Amino acid sequence: MIDSTISKIEEKIKGAETINEENRKELLRLLYDLKAEVSILNESRKDDAQSIAHFTEISAHEATKKEKNPNLIKASLDGLVSSIEGLEVSHPELTETVNAIARILSNMGI
Repeated sequence: MIDSTISKIEEKIKGAETINEENRKELLRLLYDLKAEVSILNESRKDDAQSIAHFTEISAHEATKKEKNPNLIKASLDGLVSSIEGLEVSHPELTETVNAIARILSNMGI
């Protein structure tokens, strides 16, 4: 399920007209990292891994829409950042990757 969710995010990013090429390349690289890191997390904390994938999908959806709603972007990004709370020590690379994704998507939503 997580792999298919991240694959859907990748397809959305690849096809989004609202993303410049630099952000697209960086997001795709980060999603590659996210897939690996969430797969590791999924072995011990399946619910947390699914939440991260889900909030990443929602955030990407909101940030790539042609007509953006800043309130929905903020809510989805807040959920994404909240989904990694408590994982900073045990999964620092995952935390760094999610924060980088959130930062790019947030900047796109401005």
